[in-house]
Amino acid sequence: MDKPADPNRRARGFALYVGLDEQKAQEHGLALKDLVTHLKAELEKVAPGASSHASIALAPAETAGDDLEIVRLALHDPGKLAAMKKKDDEPTPGVTIDISRKRVVIGGDVVGLTYREFGLIQFLVLREGQTVPREAIIGHLWDPEDSEAPNLRTIDVHIRRMRQKLEPYSEIVRTVRGSGYRFDRHADVTIVFGQAPSPDVNV
Repeated sequence: MDKPADPNRRARGFALYVGLDEQKAQEHGLALKDLVTHLKAELEKVAPGASSHASIALAPAETAGDDLEIVRLALHDPGKLAAMKKKDDEPTPGVTIDISRKRVVIGGDVVGLTYREFGLIQFLVLREGQTVPREAIIGHLWDPEDSEAPNLRTIDVHIRRMRQKLEPYSEIVRTVRGSGYRFDRHADVTIVFGQAPSPDVNV
């Protein structure tokens, strides 16, 4: 069913997205450029004076998928972009550790980690698979002059509290007896680093 017309808005034109691979067009004896010229000429016949603009969408040759969907994405079709954003916002199973946004999401819900707790898991994530000594964790996350800085025994309390918030994925932070802690990723874990390098990456 069509939506009721908005009295404050009026249609000013339309966009027509055509999914037709250049190679497929050539198989039919067509060139995309010539096809565009033909369609613009037809438009002038049926709607004299109508202005138009045509863009040919380019994508890497190895890009797989439906031609029309690729064209809509390449030309930034608002409807397609909105659908993709909605899909991205839908809850997903597993745990996502988003370094760029400094948050952890489990099953679509943001975990209530403190600033220090996120710093702790980020420190381990950036050293994935490495056993990190307790001394290194304390030295990185706490100022030596901080009276509330934990010692080698009380750092375990901070780790335990953080792991409780990561349930049912607490095992991604493993205790290595006598050595420290290690971050282990598995199939249900997604790490999002973003485009900018983490400020911790060179530590």
